[in-house]
Amino acid sequence: MKTKTIDIHQRNAALISGISIVIMTLAAIVATDLTIGKLFVADDAVETWKNIVKSKSLFRLGIISWLLVLVADVFAAWGLYIFFKPVNKNLSLLMAWFRLVYVAILGASLMNLIYVLPMISGADNFSSFGVVQLQLQSFFYINAFYDFWAFGLIVFGLHILFLGWLVLKSGFRINILGMLLILAFFGYTVTNGSNLFFPQYENIMYYVGLIFFIPMISEVALGIWLLFIGLKNKTK
Repeated sequence: MKTKTIDIHQRNAALISGISIVIMTLAAIVATDLTIGKLFVADDAVETWKNIVKSKSLFRLGIISWLLVLVADVFAAWGLYIFFKPVNKNLSLLMAWFRLVYVAILGASLMNLIYVLPMISGADNFSSFGVVQLQLQSFFYINAFYDFWAFGLIVFGLHILFLGWLVLKSGFRINILGMLLILAFFGYTVTNGSNLFFPQYENIMYYVGLIFFIPMISEVALGIWLLFIGLKNKTK
């Protein structure tokens, strides 16, 4: 499969999936590092509650960012399926479905964050529970979100595994990205599986995550490459 043989449908799919992956990446950074992730303090319900109440708009922006991630992932799944369909139709379909399953899990997990919104928007309505109860309940929902998301990322890792295999078999000269994506599968599975089922090894998994950092961001490189392919062919 060579670049010059890409048809118009694949060109459009490359452009859409590339844009979607880039948008998803930027929105995820906002959600995890600049908003909700910034407000959340592990093992400290009181401090987390204070941060959220003090920065309600930031918390809402985080939820909007996650919704943007969800929508972008749907388009990415479709675009990647169309683009890699000529390589192996069945495997490409399976790859896309695993991403859509991840999207479904992410969507379900986001409900936990949405449950927190009425608590911070009208805390007076929950006066019967008391401030302490509100803190603990909101902390429970946020932790539930991260647990659901960790499980979703294990499923996402399977998507990445099949995507890496398709890249290797595609005939494009980006085998390094294919190998990195396959390595990313182990990174997603090991780190998120451990954080979900063996939280006592959280410190160790931090360093394991650093080892797999480059493979786990290889999808971003693939997205940029797809964007380049789509734009390059659009200008011809």
